[in-house]
Amino acid sequence: EGGAEVVATGRSDFPNQVNNVLAFPGVLRGAMEVRASDINDDMKVGAAKAIADLIGEEELSPEFIIPQVFDPRIAPAVAASVAEAALRTGVALKEVDPENVYKKTQKMVQEIKR
Repeated sequence: EGGAEVVATGRSDFPNQVNNVLAFPGVLRGAMEVRASDINDDMKVGAAKAIADLIGEEELSPEFIIPQVFDPRIAPAVAASVAEAALRTGVALKEVDPENVYKKTQKMVQEIKR
């Protein structure tokens, strides 16, 4: 009953295009902030969940199940989630607050947009 269709085409001109650019900036930022010794499955799952959680029930439709590639909310959310997962799973070599990772990444995104 979910209603949303996912089709793998290899093309980027359809709605809901799943592209690795959605995750990479935030994954790398989160891993770097905690000086992660590895990028493990929990960090990857955290990134995926952070992306999915950006779409609220009121926005969800068959044409809109994931954010647009350049949505400025993605990198901060992913970075914080990745940092949290790294801390929780013991691969973080530096203790940081994931909320601070979020804020720092958000500031970086805002600087780039100028």
